[in-house]
Amino acid sequence: MSAQIHFLPATAEDYDEVMSISGGIYNGTDYLPHRYHAWLKDPRRRMFLAKSEGKVVGFESFILVDGGVTAVVEGLRVAPWIRGRGVAGLIQKFCMDTLRSDHPEVKSVCLTRAEDPPPAMLQKYRVINSKAIISVLLPSDQLQEVLKLLECRVEHFERFKTHSVLRPTELLKLFEETKIEELLPGGRLVQGWLPLTTHKANLELLLERRIVWVYSNLCDLSGFLAPSSDNTISDTNKCQPSNEHIAITASPITPISDSTSSTQSPDISALHLSSKNACYPGFLSLGTPPFPVSFAKGTHRLDIDMFGNNPVCAKIHVLQHLKMGIQALPAAGDIICIMYAEESLRTELNHFCEGLTPFSLAREQMVLEMDI
Repeated sequence: MSAQIHFLPATAEDYDEVMSISGGIYNGTDYLPHRYHAWLKDPRRRMFLAKSEGKVVGFESFILVDGGVTAVVEGLRVAPWIRGRGVAGLIQKFCMDTLRSDHPEVKSVCLTRAEDPPPAMLQKYRVINSKAIISVLLPSDQLQEVLKLLECRVEHFERFKTHSVLRPTELLKLFEETKIEELLPGGRLVQGWLPLTTHKANLELLLERRIVWVYSNLCDLSGFLAPSSDNTISDTNKCQPSNEHIAITASPITPISDSTSSTQSPDISALHLSSKNACYPGFLSLGTPPFPVSFAKGTHRLDIDMFGNNPVCAKIHVLQHLKMGIQALPAAGDIICIMYAEESLRTELNHFCEGLTPFSLAREQMVLEMDI
């Protein structure tokens, strides 16, 4: 390209310009507006701008994880008026050169992207794993009816009380005392598109994000949760009278809190994760606190990352995260719920969400890695 590109660190004063080149990214669910200022304060992260003729034309960042031996590249974007002219490749090369010169301890680079990486990328990176993406749009005036519908679809499983919301001390035990790697495709725990190993240094980063962790010990089910035609898709159909998107016809129900009875809500009592009584690999899910996105005024995004292949656990965990997410909304608004799960769970989760409004985002989340 003819215009000269300059690279320099991003600052708080650059926020508006970076946002000005980010319109429409991820179909209005871009996470960067919400995270930009927090990223600036993170000593593990570096953020860079590409400028041409004094204007911001590109952005990229990387964060050091896994005790400093891995860099995850995140947030790439290029101004619409200059796309297709090599700016993305230039800023990516600048980031790689910076990693090699300033962080020689880094041995590998990871990134996540939606499906269909270009062939040139696959020549450099290897695919570590991929997960199915299922996303739905939940209008604010339908949230309580959605909960009611989904509760119907899992209500006869809740008596098993198999899942718990984990406290920080229990998370430490989860990392220390369980074979959590058995749940993680490619050994990566992906949260909000950030791939991490189970290195203990990553736990602090995850705790800073105020994530809701839900864990199921499958030993408690005594084999009940094996998929069958009697307790999976057919139960979903019993609760859904038609294929139409849900319409409000019943009075709203009250959001369920931790203090309600077990007949209304899955049990969230403390789970004791000791090597003596843990059942491996179990089922784990991580939910983000809902955060605002630009899709529409008042809209919030809720990510639910799931690890494990049991369809009943997946449904119960989605319901639990939705309940807590709706309670945590700072104001009335729509929710875009994005679920990431094993490909084997795609059909079950699609049936579970039958009747809800689908949201167009992506079909697949991929984790790629290369050595440097």
